[in-house]
Amino acid sequence: MKKFAKLLVYTLIAVLLPTAALAADDSGGIGIAGIGAGLAFGLAGLGCGIGQGLTAGNTTAGISRNPGAAGAVFTNFILGMVLIESIAIFGFVVAFLVINA
Repeated sequence: MKKFAKLLVYTLIAVLLPTAALAADDSGGIGIAGIGAGLAFGLAGLGCGIGQGLTAGNTTAGISRNPGAAGAVFTNFILGMVLIESIAIFGFVVAFLVINA
């Protein structure tokens, strides 16, 4: 439990310290919008990485179990990868809109 408490304290320091530093000057920093944009793009990237890893692993397992269906499985695999990657692009667009709004 001590490790979790340390991790929580260090995470709060890492999140709140830059916000306080940006609030101290009047130079027009992006402030809290930068944190929101980073979270939007970071979580979208994290979700896409997990999704692509699961998709690639399951496709490889499916092709190794039934090599005769490799063509159909591979077509669906490519389509799935494209749709998963579009989520990362949406995350980038949201992050861009949050910063420039």
